[in-house]
Amino acid sequence: MKVVAVIVQMFLLLLGGAGCEPADTELSSKADSGFNQLSEYGPVKVDIMPLTEFTSAGNGEKPSKIKVYVSLLDAFDCQIKTPAVFRFELYDRVPRSAEPKGKRILIWPDIDLTDAVKNNGHWRDFLRAYEFNLPFKPENSKSYILQVTSLCSSGRRLSAEFVLKHTN
Repeated sequence: MKVVAVIVQMFLLLLGGAGCEPADTELSSKADSGFNQLSEYGPVKVDIMPLTEFTSAGNGEKPSKIKVYVSLLDAFDCQIKTPAVFRFELYDRVPRSAEPKGKRILIWPDIDLTDAVKNNGHWRDFLRAYEFNLPFKPENSKSYILQVTSLCSSGRRLSAEFVLKHTN
């Protein structure tokens, strides 16, 4: 009888102790830091690629435009695809000036790529960048500064500038 009582007590100790242990704080802190590290994979920089150029319709049927290629980069300098809103502004370029960005000529309506279908429509996977066509008729032999601002879903606002020269 004493043997049975000892076995029952041991069983109750094992059973009772199994669910009452405090949570492993090391494991939960690792999980929290893992979620914080995910923010490193979000965009930290925007870049206008050198493929950006003026394109004109030779016969006048289609309007002239600026074909812009924009890449978003994460903390590891890798090009990524992510939801964002893009704003493009065009400025006169003032040569030989400490502040070359002159008067703003044009601001296009914001392009919202937070919708997956719209995002895919502008994404060029072979370039790992977004493509935008902005209508604009440039003046001959004039330089401009194109500025892009990316409003990211994380709340970050990223900007980049690119010099465009129209030659005829």
